[in-house]
Amino acid sequence: MIAPVLQVAVGGAIGAVMRYLTGIGMVRLFGHTAFPLGALTVNVAGSFAMGLFVGLAAHRGLTHLSPFVATGILGGFTTFSAFSLEAVTLYERGAVGLAAAYVLANVVLSITALFAGLALARSFAA
Repeated sequence: MIAPVLQVAVGGAIGAVMRYLTGIGMVRLFGHTAFPLGALTVNVAGSFAMGLFVGLAAHRGLTHLSPFVATGILGGFTTFSAFSLEAVTLYERGAVGLAAAYVLANVVLSITALFAGLALARSFAA
């Protein structure tokens, strides 16, 4: 049990650094913009990388690397890649309605939770 946890921890550290450097890179390329290019880049690149990894790992018998690569590196880089994988998995299993509900629930509930967290934090400051 400890080995996969360490794999996730090390991979997560690598992914988090990659996310940070991607954000810096986008600012250096495009300057500070009103549109969050860094987050978009990370989400799209992470989702692409997750699809590539899952497809190759399944085909080549490398699923044992999932804790390090999928959960660790890609999870540290962006949890959006895990969200995307789950949504596509539901869709590919024929659960189109469930996939749509999953996407909608994640977006609506996550944004609502962020607003709630902000409101609570601001109430402490008031």
